Amino acid sequence: MGLFERYLSVWVGLCIMVGVLLGNMLPGIFQGIAQIEYAHVNLVVAVLIWVMIYPMMVQIDFSAIKDVGKKPKGLFLTLVVNWLIKPFTMAALGWLFFKVLFAGWVDPQSATEYIAGMILLGVAPCTAMVFVWSQLTDGDPNYTLVQVSVNDIIMVFAFAPLAALLLGVTDIAVPWETLLLSVILYVLLPLIAGALTRRRLEKNGSNGQVEAFVGTLKPWSVIGLLATVVLLFGFQAEKIINEPVVIVLIAMPLLIQTYGIFAIAYGAAKLMKLPHNIAAPACLIGTSNFFELAVAVSISLFGLNSGAALATVVGVLVEVPVMLSLVAMVNRTGHWFKDPS
Repeated sequence: MGLFERYLSVWVGLCIMVGVLLGNMLPGIFQGIAQIEYAHVNLVVAVLIWVMIYPMMVQIDFSAIKDVGKKPKGLFLTLVVNWLIKPFTMAALGWLFFKVLFAGWVDPQSATEYIAGMILLGVAPCTAMVFVWSQLTDGDPNYTLVQVSVNDIIMVFAFAPLAALLLGVTDIAVPWETLLLSVILYVLLPLIAGALTRRRLEKNGSNGQVEAFVGTLKPWSVIGLLATVVLLFGFQAEKIINEPVVIVLIAMPLLIQTYGIFAIAYGAAKLMKLPHNIAAPACLIGTSNFFELAVAVSISLFGLNSGAALATVVGVLVEVPVMLSLVAMVNRTGHWFKDPS
């Protein structure tokens, strides 16, 4: 691991502080960047995420993707966690904390909206950042692509009815432009660019040329991640300062949900005897969230200043630090799993 990867948690912590500081000192700049969006997808953040995941797409060997079907257990684990466990545990934790444990701290209307925001996070499995977590844990890039692609296909059909079921309403307005544009920006375009790059490198030389090229790009991938962290925390700097207690209350069940889902998935992967390079991304996909979609839906359903929108924003705030802690745990426990066969 290089200097960036070895001390990534330190850099992220510094970027969180820088983002909050700059967001409060120079709010106009961040407001201007926040307005550069289409279909609730911020185009500046999209470019940075693209920079993050492009090197991982170069690593994908399309000739090996056909072999994924020979090892279906990792894909099965991801789908069960994402669609049969995670949405329901998120809804249950939201109800427990805001209708029971924190009932005396928040008014009923706000509590209902916080729960709604948590549910929207729970029914939106991650699309883009998964490739970052997979690379940081030496996950199989081919298998990760298939896992993300299958989840995206299911999400197109299952997001609205599952959200409607858990929210208790039937008129969920899914922002299809946000969903489709996100998949195109975060998966399809970098995938095509990565495939074309790999094809050209392999045509001009050996596979070692691909590895050298990816090694050159890796620092830029991490820089993209750190710049994204600065922007995300800068966008929400005012809320972090003005509503710290509410943010802590929302963060508590989100943290329990994240670590709990990871424990379930990681334990199941161990029992299923998955190789580490498949178990790691399989568990991290089920743990992280497609926060862009959750934020967009919460705003369209409940409004920009609603408790639901705030809850999805808190999901963004806890996502990167928590996932980095899980990445570190995954890397320290690789010996628990069998070697890839």
